[in-house]
Amino acid sequence: MRGRIAGLVLLALACTASAQSPGPPIEATPTADPPPAETVVAGLSSDSVAITASFDGSDILIYGAIKRETPIPSGPPLQVIVTVEAPSRGVTVWRKERRAGIWVNAESVRIGAAPGFYAVATSAALGDILLPEWDSRYRISLSHAMRAFAGQIAVDSAVPFTEALVRIREDQGLYRLDEGSVSLIDQTLFRADVNLPANLIEGAYKTRIFLLRDGQVIDVFVAPINVRKVGLERWLHRLAFDQPFLYGLMSLGVAVFAGWGASAAFRKLRRP
Repeated sequence: MRGRIAGLVLLALACTASAQSPGPPIEATPTADPPPAETVVAGLSSDSVAITASFDGSDILIYGAIKRETPIPSGPPLQVIVTVEAPSRGVTVWRKERRAGIWVNAESVRIGAAPGFYAVATSAALGDILLPEWDSRYRISLSHAMRAFAGQIAVDSAVPFTEALVRIREDQGLYRLDEGSVSLIDQTLFRADVNLPANLIEGAYKTRIFLLRDGQVIDVFVAPINVRKVGLERWLHRLAFDQPFLYGLMSLGVAVFAGWGASAAFRKLRRP
């Protein structure tokens, strides 16, 4: 009898332990977003730009097609936005004030990163094809090309400073909005010509192509453009930064030789 009771107790303990032990782990199946119904396939006429001593600008042709497995969706037509962006650097924007008859720097705002060059080309008016929330998410328009401000802002509003920087760089040809410059054929083929000015900076540029429907971005294509100085331009640039003393001596020698040559030429012209 005692043996049966002990066996029942052991069986009950074994069942309890089995009920409390954790079961095999259940792996959660990751849920991936479905691929967009329309995607962009694009190319560039050149993925590099060489800045020489006689460089006066360049043109980049950006072309591509829309890849889709289904017929063209009904509703608002497809739109395309192309941006070309240079590397960003910090910049301080000053506001001048007239004090005691003299214009001096008064207030300033330090912008953490502003692209040295930024061009936006669209297939229609930017405000008509892009919703503000999607503009903020992808930083497409010129005003959103600026990154976060550096440090504390000591002015009431930083908007006038960013608008001033955009206006100055637009006058220099470094910031540009070309609305309607993207050619879109049958909502399938597109092309855009982007002009790069002569005052480009070196660096890895980024080209972005956005597909939009009803103001929303449905696909993005990114391609790099390498811009670098070559030849005599690059040699002088590296010499000025790597060996400034030698660069200064060479500049002084060139100035002395040019002055002596001009003086000798005038003396020769004055002789009867």
